[in-house]
Amino acid sequence: MSADGQGRSHWFDDDAGPVVRPYAMTRGRTSSQGQHRLDLIAVVVAEPHADDAEADHMLSPEHVDIVELCRDIPQSVAELAAELDLPIGVVRVLVGDLVDGEFVHVNRPVPPAELPDESILRDVINGLRAL
Repeated sequence: MSADGQGRSHWFDDDAGPVVRPYAMTRGRTSSQGQHRLDLIAVVVAEPHADDAEADHMLSPEHVDIVELCRDIPQSVAELAAELDLPIGVVRVLVGDLVDGEFVHVNRPVPPAELPDESILRDVINGLRAL
C-alpha cells in the first residue's frame, strides 16, 4: 500500500471495476497505419460486406462494436465515442483500422474553405424568388 493510503483504490473503482487503459485497446498506438484524419463529425458507414466482422479474429470486440453500430445507421466519430464510452483518440485509431480493413468508410465533412460564399447563396435565393 502506498504512503497516502490509496493503494488498491487508486487503480480500482468498486462501481466501474478495474481500469483498462485506452492504449491497451489500441495496442499502444495513437494513430492508425493509414494516418486517417477523422474529425469529430466525420460519419462512419459500414461497408455492405462487413457482415463478417465478427469472424475476423484480428478485430477486437471494440472494432466489431463499431461495425455493428454503423451497420444500420451511419454514426459520427463523436457518437461512436459516446455510445462506446471510449476516448475520441481510441475511437479514431479503431475506425482507422476498420477503414484500412475495408470494413467501414468515412464521409468527411466539407471543409469551410470549400463551402460556397454566403453572397452567392443569397444571389441564388434572390434569383429563385424572381422566377
